[in-house]
Amino acid sequence: MTYMKKKLKELKWKIDSLTVFSHIKNDDVIRRLHALLDAVDKYVPDKETDHAISLYSDFVSALYENTADLTDYIHTLLLQDDNFYVKETAAGRSVPETIHQSAQQELLLLTEIAALTPADVREVLDYKGFLPEWTTHAADFQKEFEEKLKNITKTGYGIFAKYNFFRLDNGEIVPVAHPDHQSLDQLFGYERERNLILKNTQALASGESASNMLLYGDAGTGKSSTIKAVAAALAPQGLRLIEVKKNQLYQIPQIMEELASNPLKFILFIDDLSFNGNDDNFSALKATLEGSISGCGDNVAIYATSNRRHLVKETFSDRTGDELHVNDTLQETMSLSARFGLTITFQKPDKDQYLTIVRSLAAEYGIEMDEGELFRKAEAYAIRKSGRSPRTAKQFIELLKIGI
Repeated sequence: MTYMKKKLKELKWKIDSLTVFSHIKNDDVIRRLHALLDAVDKYVPDKETDHAISLYSDFVSALYENTADLTDYIHTLLLQDDNFYVKETAAGRSVPETIHQSAQQELLLLTEIAALTPADVREVLDYKGFLPEWTTHAADFQKEFEEKLKNITKTGYGIFAKYNFFRLDNGEIVPVAHPDHQSLDQLFGYERERNLILKNTQALASGESASNMLLYGDAGTGKSSTIKAVAAALAPQGLRLIEVKKNQLYQIPQIMEELASNPLKFILFIDDLSFNGNDDNFSALKATLEGSISGCGDNVAIYATSNRRHLVKETFSDRTGDELHVNDTLQETMSLSARFGLTITFQKPDKDQYLTIVRSLAAEYGIEMDEGELFRKAEAYAIRKSGRSPRTAKQFIELLKIGI
C-alpha cells in the first residue's frame, strides 16, 4: 500500500471516529467524502476507476453547492454544530475532562480532513483526464473553536449561528432563510417610538432587564417593520427573532423551556394580535406574560403588534351579558394589554409628518421632482388609499420610481 493510499484510508477512519462532533458525519458533503475515501481504499487500477471518478465528482458537486473550499466548509460545519459539548459549555456547566480532551483531539482530526487536496486523491487514481478541483488553506480549528466558545453569547450555535430569523412549524423552531429585510435607516418618522423599542431591545440583548412590549395603532404605521429592523440591527449582539402565530401561542411555554439554557437572547414576535371573546389562546398568552410557573425567561421577551389597544374584540352583548359579575369579566379581557410592561402607540401621521416621510423616501429612491408636485401626487394617492401612513408613502414612492 502506497503512503498516500494509507493516508486516505486513515482519513476515512478519522471521520468514522468522530464522537463529540458526530453530527458532522451525517452531513451530505462529508458522507460523500467518506464514500470517496472508501472507494479509494478499495481501489484497484483498471477495474474500479470509473466508480471512484463518479464518487469523486459526486463529492465535489455537493461541495460546490456551498463553496469551493473544503477547509471553509468544514469550518462552517464546526462553528454551527450544536453538539452536547457546545451546549453544556454555553450553559456554563462543567464538562468532564475526558469529553474535553476528546473534543480537542477531534478538532485536530477535522483540521487534517479539511486539508485534503485533489492532488492527494488523484495520486492514487489511475486517471490522467480532467477532474474538478477544490481548494484548501491552513487552519487552526482548536484555536478557532475556542474563540467561538468565548463569543457564544453573540454567535450562538446550531441553526442560531447560521440564521437570525425563525418561525414555528409543528412545534419546531425552523429558520427563515430569506426574511423580509428591514433596516433602521430605511424607516422614517416615529423616531420617539423607534428609540423606545431600540432601547428596550438593547437591554434584552445585553442581558439586562427588558419588558415585554405591545405596539398598537393604525395599520401601515410601521409597527412590524420596526421590530424586524431592530432585530436585524442587534443580531450581531446575539439577538434572534422567532415569529409565533396566534394559533401557536399555546406552544410558547415549550419554546421557553427549549430556549432557557441558550446563550442568545430572543424576541418571540406575535404580529397582528387580537382575540375573540372565548379564545383559548387568550388564556395561554395571559398565563405566559404573568403568573405562570413557566413565564418568560431572562433571555426571552414577547413583542406583539395589534390594531387594537385592548386586544379582545368586544360586542355590546359582552358588556350587557347575563353573567353575574360582568365588570370582573370585562376587567379580565381588558387586562391582557396591561400585562405588557411597555406599550407604544403608533398613530397615523398628520399631513406634515406624512409629507416628511414622502420627502425622505423620495431622496432614498433617487426621485427628482418638484416638491410641490411630489406632495400633490402623494396626497392624492393617500386619498385613494384611504389615508396617510408610512406604508402608503412607500407604496406611492415605489410606484413613482417605476413610472406608474
